[in-house]
Amino acid sequence: MPAARRVLIVEDDPHIAELIGLHLGDEGFQVVLAADGSLGASLLEREHWDALVLDLMLPGVDGLEICKRARAMVRYTPIIVTSARSSEVHRILGLELGADDYLAKPFSVLELVARVRALIRRSDAMARHARLDAGTVAIADLQIDPMAREVWLGDAPIDLTPREFDLLYFFARHPGQVFSRLELLNQVWGYKHDGYEHTVNTHINRLRLKIESDPAQPSRILTVWGRGYKLAPAAAASAGVPA
Repeated sequence: MPAARRVLIVEDDPHIAELIGLHLGDEGFQVVLAADGSLGASLLEREHWDALVLDLMLPGVDGLEICKRARAMVRYTPIIVTSARSSEVHRILGLELGADDYLAKPFSVLELVARVRALIRRSDAMARHARLDAGTVAIADLQIDPMAREVWLGDAPIDLTPREFDLLYFFARHPGQVFSRLELLNQVWGYKHDGYEHTVNTHINRLRLKIESDPAQPSRILTVWGRGYKLAPAAAASAGVPA
């Protein structure tokens, strides 16, 4: 019998935390509650989790800082951010720091449980794909190792966040194919949410800073005006000219 999936809930409202915990527990998840950010950050870093449900407003370490720390770790943990902050800026900030999904309070606990399940399924699928595609992907002098989650440009290692790696690896598996921002949100982030498209732009810009010789004139990740983005074919990237 497979082990129960472990979910860490970092929430300072005891009633909300208990309600989420009860519903996830009824669905077979092993749940651990942390009532403040300091404990939540410590548990996240010490143990393995299949998902993290994270409030933004926390005593001690706040949720955005925990999200940032989570995405600096080698191990990828799916994150759902919850908060009474309903403004667009806080939703976008949480997503740009690496959250996979966002629910504004008050929310349906049943919807939260469904989203946790969906994120874990997606994480499992990504891991299976990485095992199937265990060979290194090469695009010109760019080398991507999906198992080690490492990227090299020539002889130099490139330090990418987990989301930046996922985005680059997705492009590398579809060289020359154009994807809109909404398609990238669906394929790499795992959801279709209007208004979040500019988080794709942010990650594209960060990738360009790390892998382009001239980020202002990119030759690898290209903008196709009016349509989206694509990874240049190997020949064009190698030559240093747009495709």
